[in-house]
Amino acid sequence: MNSAEIRQKFLDFFASKQHQIVPSAPIVVKDDPTLMFINSGMAPFKDYFLGNKPAPYKRIADTQKCLRVSGKHNDLEEVGYDTYHHTMFEMLGNWSFGDYFKKDALEWSWELLTKVYKLPKDRLYVSVFQGDASENLQMDQDAFNIWKTMIAEDRILMGNKKDNFWEMGDTGPCGPCSEIHVDLRTDEERAQVDGKSLVNNDHPQVVEIWNNVFMEFNRLADGSLVKLPAQHVDTGMGFERLCMAIQGKRSNYDTDVFQPLIQFVAKEAGVVYGENEKTDIAIRVISDHIRAIAFTIADGQLPSNNKAGYVIRRILRRAVRYGFTFLDFKKPFLYKLAAVLADQMETVFPELKQQLSFVQRVIEEEENAFLRTLENGLKRLDALEAKFKENNNTIDGKTAFELYDTFGFPLDLTALIAREKGLKVDEAGFGVEMEQQKNRSRNASASEQSDWVIVQPDVTTEFVGYDCNVSDSHIVRYRQVKTKTKSEYHIVLDRTPFYAESGGQVGDTGYLVSDSEQIEVLDTKKENDLILHITAKLPQNLEAAFRSGIDFERRNYIRKNHSATHLLHAALRKVLGDHVQQKGSLVNEKVLRFDFSHFSKVEDAELREIEHIVNERVRQSIPLEEQRNVPIAEAKEMGATALFGEKYGEYVRVIAFDREHSVELCGGTHVYNTGEIGYFKIVSESSVAAGVRRIEAVTATLAEDFVQAQLDELHAVREVLNTQSNVSGAVQKLQDDNKALQKQLEAFELKQLSGLKDTLAQKAHQLNGVSLVAEQVEVSNADHLKKLAFDMRQVVDNLILVLAAEIDGKPQIAVMLSDNLVAEKNLNASQMVRELAKEIKGGGGGQPFYATAGGKDTAGLQAVPGKAVELVKSMING
Repeated sequence: MNSAEIRQKFLDFFASKQHQIVPSAPIVVKDDPTLMFINSGMAPFKDYFLGNKPAPYKRIADTQKCLRVSGKHNDLEEVGYDTYHHTMFEMLGNWSFGDYFKKDALEWSWELLTKVYKLPKDRLYVSVFQGDASENLQMDQDAFNIWKTMIAEDRILMGNKKDNFWEMGDTGPCGPCSEIHVDLRTDEERAQVDGKSLVNNDHPQVVEIWNNVFMEFNRLADGSLVKLPAQHVDTGMGFERLCMAIQGKRSNYDTDVFQPLIQFVAKEAGVVYGENEKTDIAIRVISDHIRAIAFTIADGQLPSNNKAGYVIRRILRRAVRYGFTFLDFKKPFLYKLAAVLADQMETVFPELKQQLSFVQRVIEEEENAFLRTLENGLKRLDALEAKFKENNNTIDGKTAFELYDTFGFPLDLTALIAREKGLKVDEAGFGVEMEQQKNRSRNASASEQSDWVIVQPDVTTEFVGYDCNVSDSHIVRYRQVKTKTKSEYHIVLDRTPFYAESGGQVGDTGYLVSDSEQIEVLDTKKENDLILHITAKLPQNLEAAFRSGIDFERRNYIRKNHSATHLLHAALRKVLGDHVQQKGSLVNEKVLRFDFSHFSKVEDAELREIEHIVNERVRQSIPLEEQRNVPIAEAKEMGATALFGEKYGEYVRVIAFDREHSVELCGGTHVYNTGEIGYFKIVSESSVAAGVRRIEAVTATLAEDFVQAQLDELHAVREVLNTQSNVSGAVQKLQDDNKALQKQLEAFELKQLSGLKDTLAQKAHQLNGVSLVAEQVEVSNADHLKKLAFDMRQVVDNLILVLAAEIDGKPQIAVMLSDNLVAEKNLNASQMVRELAKEIKGGGGGQPFYATAGGKDTAGLQAVPGKAVELVKSMING
């Protein structure tokens, strides 16, 4: 049974059990501050478990893309070394939201594994929660009794809280779980050691494949457990491990999930997989990591230096580093793998195939950048090699951490290079530096969040902001959030006109007004499906009736900018091509920023055409067509543009400005007709990342202000040039005149330098066989100072030259020595200039025959010639 068949049999089985089969949510999380990536199958359904919103179906099954490389669930360092840990993996899951519970869940899991997949029963073990006295949690007797009807009691194992009480994080839904483990060892190995002793002991062939979690509790911030409103089932089966078990392999990497990738890498590297442990590990790392890299980029997360983007960049660089070190890949190679993966996953995750050229471009550019960084890091190591040899042949911890933090060198790469150079690494010192950075990061982001205080139980939020700017509202719940610098409150209302930050549009501001007080709403954000009104203080009467109203003038500018992004998107596709896809946006009251896929600079003529098309649509006053609760399949048939990486429900909102030009799935606020936008003006076009460009623009009065400012500037230039026409010609003439004057000035200064050279040569002071010149001079720039020194070297034998000069208000010193003095008397210009630089509170260096220094204290220049004389006397007499 191949992997595609295994996946489909799972989905078909649960469809036969009346489960709705739903697509995978994007791997990148948008509206949950507790997660950067989906790290478990249940994460997209967290709101259903918490009771924040009703589940659309009582029973759901899916295969969910997951990523575990940060936070509590972090498998990164195991990846490639063992046979079953991965960064990106598929989680097959079936879910019950207040419907069936333990009996059906366990019986169906057993039926699927033993009757459909036909796994041998004598290779399976199950575990149940043994209870925990510290939490006042009883043993899961129900699960035990259910399992007894299907499997021998000696194969039912008791599990502690660590193994058999599942928690998503420090807070949130949780409950006892029952795992199913499979023993994949040979019959000979099984005869020697009982499999039950190896369960949950990290044995590579005795692994967990399925976990049935019984969601009964919610973990609060104070650590306590409270019962959830309803009991739910959350199951997760590792697809890659399941394939290993069904296909009779001893490693996930030996299945057809990974083999196409592995064989491609091996062929590219010119090695045979399975013959060398080091190259095998590298191939496994690369084959695993490309899945995480490609799917996160396809889902909208570009590599960067911040948060989720940094996680992806780190994974990518880890893959490149293994290829660089162990497979001799000195040029980009990862991007080629994306095509293999896209073909392999096209039927289940088509988004990668649909964006393949974009994903490859981003990966290749990141590879090139890191290979350059690797080269710079190696040069840094080479430059410091002498210092390390003086330090007991040890690379100190601070330098090792600098290589990690600045150049992306993991400690093991630095250690590998060190061994090749006969050096070692102070790993303890590196650990100290790493911990200090982690502490700085923790302190910067530390916050204390209270549990929700429920004011009105069992009340959900209704958003009325599409139709109303004010509404009558009551507080449903609130919590306090404290950081080092401030304290704020998150308030949830039963009805609200406030739009929560989402899809690039910023959150609304405004006020909550009761009979006795007015509370300012500073921002509005979304957490899963809760709308959070952020305030600096809490209302005195939490049960009061409030009049909640947005800052309408601000919202009005935001609406204009948001609608303009839709028109801009359509214009970009018309002018540049259908390959243009939105890759991010920012819409606030001042500016709109639109990121899109495109592989070259947008030329000025193209920008003018794009701007013209948008303004033409504005002048046409095209009315808004808004349709709510449209079935997503119907919306796509209408030609609505869906954004990659966005999570859409079964019903969506469709926004159209002339169906021929602009139809998109969008939850933001918009103008009622395009004429309200007034005027659209592009401010800038730039590169954001490989294959991603950015346009910034303004609308309405801000666009008028921008144009007026440009006209005012043009008027000022005309005044200065004393011309009312042909401004560019006048500027060109000015530039030509300036160049001619510069040439004349250069010739005059060079003539002066020649005269200064002759004057200095006559001042040469003979001292023990050397010709010493030490003077403060006047030159216009550093190049002339250097030229003067080299010219002096040509006309004075046995020269020791020290020049001090003030250039652009800053002190500079130059030291020049004849070659024979360097060779015969062991003199060194770098050593001399560093000593002289103390007079100007500076430092410098250079070559043995020529060196320069800069400083802060120009007053110290006058002391330099005298100190130079004393220094030379001490050197040649000593």
